[in-house]
Amino acid sequence: MSVFVNKDTKVLVQGMGKTGRFHTDKAIAYGTNMVGAVHPSKAGRTEQFIGETDHSGVQGRPDTYDVTIPIFRTVREAVNVTGANASVVYVPPPFAADAIMEAAEAGVALIITVTEGIPVADMVMAKRYLEDKDVRLVGPNCPGVITPQACKIGIMPGYIHTPGTIGVVSRSGTLTYEAVHQLTLNGLGQTTAIGIGGDPVNGTDFVDALKAFNDDPDTEGVIMIGEIGGTAEEEAAEWIKANMTKPVAAFIAGVTAPPGKRMGHAGAIISGGMGTAEAKIAALQGAGVVIAPTPTDMGSAMLEALSAS
Repeated sequence: MSVFVNKDTKVLVQGMGKTGRFHTDKAIAYGTNMVGAVHPSKAGRTEQFIGETDHSGVQGRPDTYDVTIPIFRTVREAVNVTGANASVVYVPPPFAADAIMEAAEAGVALIITVTEGIPVADMVMAKRYLEDKDVRLVGPNCPGVITPQACKIGIMPGYIHTPGTIGVVSRSGTLTYEAVHQLTLNGLGQTTAIGIGGDPVNGTDFVDALKAFNDDPDTEGVIMIGEIGGTAEEEAAEWIKANMTKPVAAFIAGVTAPPGKRMGHAGAIISGGMGTAEAKIAALQGAGVVIAPTPTDMGSAMLEALSAS
């Protein structure tokens, strides 16, 4: 089992520029079913991807790949022709919110937005537009979603992921990679890793991911990685205490961050005395979550949570 994506997910790329092409190539090498792209000025053309297969991905494939991706003018046209049910957005910040809404209007069920720096007002508009749509948005400003040896959407490095039993959900991209690597080294592996992004207005949050992992029969535990700013971690703690049936470990970044100073992500700021790491840690501990004191302790914290369950 997996969460959000699997080997049958058909992925569309919105924005086949330099960044989009680079990561599309990596996704194809991993075994992801990339079916098309949207780029109005390149519509009617194709992009060819040739290279060596990434053997950390789906096994039993040829050593090399030669895949041609058609490029469409609109998302609706691409969906009608390819049957895409997921998209990944690499569109520049000024146009990314429009790309999200276009994908939703075309009926794409999963929209993963990697783009960083989308104006908050644009995201407020996009999120409001998605409210009555049957669609899941992951991001923006996120590394993506990966189900090991099945599907990689976004910019996560495939080779550190291993199929296993732990779900990963994180606001931080680089700390996601660190957690995944530690889980792999500890022989636990991952069912799915989800980077939800660190912007103040985003789609999928901790509670959404925790619900999905809690319902997944192959996920035996979850590690969540939070940071200062907002109340997402406190809300997750409330949900865990009331509903979670599986052990959870967590790391909260920003213990030493000064109030009023943004640390990396747009949403990582302590404002008005709210959003401190201490408050988040206390809330999670009160919900029975095992806290990793440093990033290097995330794997051992997950082992501790599993042994205590």
